[in-house]
Amino acid sequence: MIDLLDVLLLMLFATACAWLWRGHGIRERALALAKQHCAKLDVELLDGNVAFRRLALLRDSRGQRRVARIYGFEFTVTGEQRLSGTVSMYGRHLGSIELEPHPFQPPSPADDKVIQLDDWRRSQ
Repeated sequence: MIDLLDVLLLMLFATACAWLWRGHGIRERALALAKQHCAKLDVELLDGNVAFRRLALLRDSRGQRRVARIYGFEFTVTGEQRLSGTVSMYGRHLGSIELEPHPFQPPSPADDKVIQLDDWRRSQ
């Protein structure tokens, strides 16, 4: 016979499974956002993943406290150092992406499109 305690336990189990399933989708979204951010800043995302760090109460852009999932990841600029970064997610919405301070690599001189005036005059 099924009693009220069995129904309660089944509902708790279903709720936990749904929370974990939704968390997996949020993690995949955080990974995609971290990849986009690293590509935009011309740094390399290492290991191609993000890892759940913790749940926290953080202030959103409107100043209200909300539960945020914080994911961590590692990136590199030079290929020698592993630096860490975090992605804060409010549900499926991005809170913030923060990277450790890292060296900036200026573009190489070969990428410049500057033409010296003397060289141009000689060629013309």
